[in-house]
Amino acid sequence: MRIGVLTHIKHPIRQPFAGGLEAFTHDVTSGLMQRGHDVTLFASSSSDPALNIVPVWDDSTYKDGRRACLSSEYIEEHHAYLKAMQNIDDHRFDVIFNNSLHYVPATMASMIRTPMLTVLHTPPFFELINAYSGERRAGHFATISEANARQWKDVIPECHIIPNGIDLQTWSPRAAPLEHAIWFGRLVPDKGAHLAMDAAKLAGVPLRLAGQAVDPRYFKEEIQPRLSEQCQYLGHLGREELAIELASASAALVTPCWEEPFGLVVAEALACGTPVAAFARGAVGDLLTDATGVLAAGGDVEGLAQALRLARRKSRLACRLHAEAQWSHEVMLDRYDTLLRQVAEARA
Repeated sequence: MRIGVLTHIKHPIRQPFAGGLEAFTHDVTSGLMQRGHDVTLFASSSSDPALNIVPVWDDSTYKDGRRACLSSEYIEEHHAYLKAMQNIDDHRFDVIFNNSLHYVPATMASMIRTPMLTVLHTPPFFELINAYSGERRAGHFATISEANARQWKDVIPECHIIPNGIDLQTWSPRAAPLEHAIWFGRLVPDKGAHLAMDAAKLAGVPLRLAGQAVDPRYFKEEIQPRLSEQCQYLGHLGREELAIELASASAALVTPCWEEPFGLVVAEALACGTPVAAFARGAVGDLLTDATGVLAAGGDVEGLAQALRLARRKSRLACRLHAEAQWSHEVMLDRYDTLLRQVAEARA
């Protein structure tokens, strides 16, 4: 098949990944290419050129995880997607695989000839609710968890569920774990790293943090004051380096401050044999079992500290086996491959 992939353009699709959606886009695009599909990725200009990029946004001002002209970003992003969608039928794709999170592809789905599969990677928010309400809704839909499907059911009642998958060779157990815990992800308020730092301190467990500091104010006000010999910041790590760090930790802290639609960090931690202590927000609770992690109420730092103490005692083998059973990258690709074919054939 000829497949056009849309993604969000706030960050380039390249390592080190800014977050889970960048990693997902890279993996699913390369995976479909390896399966023999003719895939084109519409992404920002400094994305991985191996992904057959059509640049839709100039990354010349992108530095340290941020763009220089944030005041005009909303309008520029609108026009970037508008231009891409106005010309997308000219590529003669069999299907469009939309992972953009943006309202323009959603709004224009009914105006193009090429069928579109949209993956709902986030809970509902105003722009997408408006774009998909009533007669404006067009195309086919999937999402990444039962929990996220429940949040979307009033807007999009029919939605395929395809859980995220990960590379179980990259994310794998390594040497015997050390005493510290780890937190990794984008350093923004919604991810709650500052709460993980407080919980680790309360539990008396050393902590290492890894991730991109995309919010300078948050990093300065909430992260830097909490750093110490017992709480170290490793910087923004590439996937291989991060997998080694993760596999060497006694537990992973996962602290969403919103209704997390999946929680890729949970899958990656368990695949490395690392048990998880987490806030029970969104889909996170659905990913863990009693054998692989411990949950605390959202925002409950004392509860999370206790969860961390208990999680470190969990079987690392049980964590790995659970990841192998649930989140194979190949199984995810099989499901998207099948669904993309069905969407393409529906037009015919």
